[in-house]
This record gives sequence, C-alpha cells and structure tokens, in this order.
Amino acid sequence: MVTVSFTSNLLRHVETPTAQVEGVTVRQVLEGYFQANPQVRNYILDDQNALRKHVAIFLNQELIEDRIEMSDSVRENDTIYVVQALSGG
Repeated sequence: MVTVSFTSNLLRHVETPTAQVEGVTVRQVLEGYFQANPQVRNYILDDQNALRKHVAIFLNQELIEDRIEMSDSVRENDTIYVVQALSGG
C-alpha cells in the first residue's frame, strides 16, 4: 500500500486524513483516495481531472514528472505527499 498525506494548510478547507491506498500509478492511488474522501478531489484536481496549477505532488520526496496523467509508477511502501502552494503579496 502507498501512504498518501497532505499539507496541513488544506485542513482549513477540507479534512485530509493520511491514508494507505493501493495502486500502481499516482493517478490510481489518488483515485482510490478520492473514493474514500470525495470532498478532497476538487481541491486537488480541476474540472478536466488534471492537477490544479497550485498543487504539487511529491513521490518519495521527489516531484512527480507527469502532472497531467499522473502516470508516475508507485511501489509498495512509497509515500505520496500532496502540497498546496501558498501565494500572495
């Protein structure tokens, strides 16, 4: 199983519990997470099911390569960390 966790700044909008999810790609793992936590989907994906511009995903502390399809392969015991970028002036 892959561990999925989120930055704490998302908590002011939606509950984002850390979870263990099965899958062989980042997309599959996220879809599994969204099945159990559907309210998180709209904060991470846009209306085209692509990663929102202000969101970054790290796989084992490295930025994923495929932001569109999220096809990066995952293995047992990997960690996916979803980060919402903060901006302002």
